[in-house]
Amino acid sequence: MSSSLTSHELAPLLAPLTSLPGVGPRHATLLEKISGGRRVLDLLFTLPERIVDRRPLRSISQAEKIAPGEILTARVRVLSIRRATRPGQPSIIRTEDDTGTLDLVFFQTRNMPAPVKGAELIVSGKTGWFQGAMTMPQPDHVMEWSKRGNFPFLEPVWPLTAGLFPYTVRKAMKAALALLPDFPEWQDEPLVKKRRWPGFSEALKLLHSPEIIPVEAAWESICERAKTRLAADELLADQLCLGLARLKARQRPGRSLKGDGSLRRELLERFGHKPTAAQSRTITEISKDLVSTEPMMRLLQGDVGAGKTLVAMVSMLQAVEAGYQAALMAPTEILARQHFETLSRLCPTNCIYLSGNVKGVARREALRQIEDGTARIAIGTHALFQEGVAFADLGLAVIDEQHRFGVEQRMKLGSKGTMTDILVMTATPIPRTVQLTEWGEMSVSRLDAKPAGRQPIKTTLHDMAALDDVLGGIARALSKNVQIFWVCPLIENSETQAAAAAEDRWAELTKRFGPIIGLAHGKQDISVRQASLEAFRSGETRILVATTVIEVGVDIPNASVMVIEHAERFGLAQLHQLRGRVGRGAIQSFCLLLHDSESTATAIRRLSLLRDTEDGFVIADEDFRIRGGGDLAGSRQSGLPGFRLATGPRLNLLITAMSQDSRRELSNDPDLKGERGSALKILLDLFDRSNPDRLLISG
Repeated sequence: MSSSLTSHELAPLLAPLTSLPGVGPRHATLLEKISGGRRVLDLLFTLPERIVDRRPLRSISQAEKIAPGEILTARVRVLSIRRATRPGQPSIIRTEDDTGTLDLVFFQTRNMPAPVKGAELIVSGKTGWFQGAMTMPQPDHVMEWSKRGNFPFLEPVWPLTAGLFPYTVRKAMKAALALLPDFPEWQDEPLVKKRRWPGFSEALKLLHSPEIIPVEAAWESICERAKTRLAADELLADQLCLGLARLKARQRPGRSLKGDGSLRRELLERFGHKPTAAQSRTITEISKDLVSTEPMMRLLQGDVGAGKTLVAMVSMLQAVEAGYQAALMAPTEILARQHFETLSRLCPTNCIYLSGNVKGVARREALRQIEDGTARIAIGTHALFQEGVAFADLGLAVIDEQHRFGVEQRMKLGSKGTMTDILVMTATPIPRTVQLTEWGEMSVSRLDAKPAGRQPIKTTLHDMAALDDVLGGIARALSKNVQIFWVCPLIENSETQAAAAAEDRWAELTKRFGPIIGLAHGKQDISVRQASLEAFRSGETRILVATTVIEVGVDIPNASVMVIEHAERFGLAQLHQLRGRVGRGAIQSFCLLLHDSESTATAIRRLSLLRDTEDGFVIADEDFRIRGGGDLAGSRQSGLPGFRLATGPRLNLLITAMSQDSRRELSNDPDLKGERGSALKILLDLFDRSNPDRLLISG
């Protein structure tokens, strides 16, 4: 088929679910819950959670040897039929083969078949024993042996929701599959041949209708290739969109923010320490971007304690030297205030603070100074991009802890100026695979070394059953005049429950150690939480019991012990961030990871990784590797955040291949006007990646 499919040919896939035969508004609403969208294509992108293999035919006697919960598929003859005579009584079809008998038990008779005595059936389901008889309670499938050509020997299992039944999904999916056209090949054809990938439409059909796979074929291998093909398609669409965004960004007009270096020299004199080699390298990379007339879009990854704030200050002062303003946006009041205090102390220029808690005269004065340019650097929370905030001439916007902001929010801050340069910072190490998919339109700098003089943090693992021993160690630490963080876990994603856990621990520690225990959690009023943090900073309290509100923006050099309860409930990146709250002074620091006695081997392996290394980038990549694989026959498929089809155990290799292919294709055909380019445009449409403008932060 030509690579120029018409909009008429694509329209059925983009149509609402109600366009499918037999799918009315009620079923469409239920299907939307499992597919995450209202279009036919969204349903097709809802891959089965697993595929049940019912192909092995076994005798009844062999059922005794299969594992509990395993499925038996057998050819049987009907001996007798006994229908229930009163409510609550099951109906039973007794069957046999040459090796024994099997009772098919039906508690719901509306779907019970009505075979005649002596009829041959093919049955499939889980077996058990009741009063000495082998039973198959509520069989999954019962069909006449003569009609076995329609039997689901390979049965896809899709996600369900209340009120939605498998046969409804199966019927809708069959109708959706019939709408798939013969798409042109947009993948690199030598790669398709080498990997033996099916086409896009064929891959969807193989996964949603595996019964088309020949009985003698290795279905697991065929389905795995189909899944890999679809993952590659989604990743290629994403990389193309990012590549087009990069090309478009370079075409936008920019301006040079050069500066004379005077403010930067004064800052470093006030700072009093020589930047690390990593900081110097990164400062140079950003400075070159600012001097260039191409708008800067750069991601700065700095491991915990690597000194991102200094790099940001130097960069902002370069913009100020060039005659423009700079802004620094942080996700929380705590972090924003800490940045303001640091910049006000070190930066030789006027800094202003703005957040939602700045009210009345103070707010009006801050807005005036930002608008008339008196404030050369503005620091604050998301309040910086709200309506009513007008900059005189914003040259550089710095966004800290970007993962806590949405794309729309960072775009709003960038739009506060004309041709604003953007620097995004994160202390959360990003796995290389995720970096390629979510940040591919940006240049990347990495701070991979800590300032001199900081000792490694000694990390140890402890069973929660050994809590008394841990408390004994805490008592010894208190006698040495150190301060301690004690972090309680987020339980079932509920800040309310996490706050309750923290309050309980606070009460227990107060009872044991006296009134030297502070408390900070997300359910407190901001002023109460801030006061608690200040009491800990000043040394008035010696132990701070907290939830993850201290994950970023808390810098207390005298705190040298971090205790994290039920560490297995946290992500490794989050644990690494929390650990980074200690080790900021010259004394030896410790991190105690307390885990549940029944933690899985995988959980212990993840925590052991944190014990063995402080390199956040190594931790991020390994954590993604541990969690990133999936198994087609299993119940859970994991993959890249924000993706539908990009799952499987080899995502790192796949994303690298698709990134290289995208760059190569855009280098040869930046407007996608060639034959393959036309096919790639269809790919972009199918995966909602046809608008790269959504990735452009300003302009």
